[in-house]
Amino acid sequence: MRDENGKLDSKRGFLCGLGAGVAEAVFVVCPMETVKVKFIHDQTSANPKYRGFFHGVREIIRTQGLKGTYQGLTATVLKQGSNQAIRFYVMTSLRNWYKGDNPNKTINPLLTGLFGAVAGAASVFGNTPLDVIKTRMQGLEAHKYKSTMDCAVKIMKHEGPMAFYKGTVPRLGRVCMDVAIVFIIYEEVVKVLNKVWKTD
Repeated sequence: MRDENGKLDSKRGFLCGLGAGVAEAVFVVCPMETVKVKFIHDQTSANPKYRGFFHGVREIIRTQGLKGTYQGLTATVLKQGSNQAIRFYVMTSLRNWYKGDNPNKTINPLLTGLFGAVAGAASVFGNTPLDVIKTRMQGLEAHKYKSTMDCAVKIMKHEGPMAFYKGTVPRLGRVCMDVAIVFIIYEEVVKVLNKVWKTD
């Protein structure tokens, strides 16, 4: 995805993030998030059905089939795809801005962390509405919604536009730290690997 000079521009960073987000949504995030959300809702109900993780997964698959672990797939793909696309776009833009015309200019890990936190904040504000829809689509009351669009329309109609930003503040704190740490570790690992496999 890099150009002939080895530089990753913002548009390509966006596409890389989008591809990574869609892949993680389909193969990992959707089944794990669906099970997690169902467990949380079940454990807070008056009569919990699940007696532990494995029993819960077995019950979900027994009663709803494998598709029971993939509820809200469309919303999850939209959420994760936009999530990573925004993060990679912002991070790539900030890195390229800082490096300017010198692609070999090193970035201090603290600055990488700051850029990562900004990228995380941008992703929170950019896709919290999709996160809210995804969570509703995966919960125990998901049967109320015919589709992702139906869920969005019902939230808007019955709760208003601010309902799409429920949980923004706690998510902002967690995501900014999370993304900052991930990008710091990523950059430091890349530096080590470049030294180990450097070819002249």
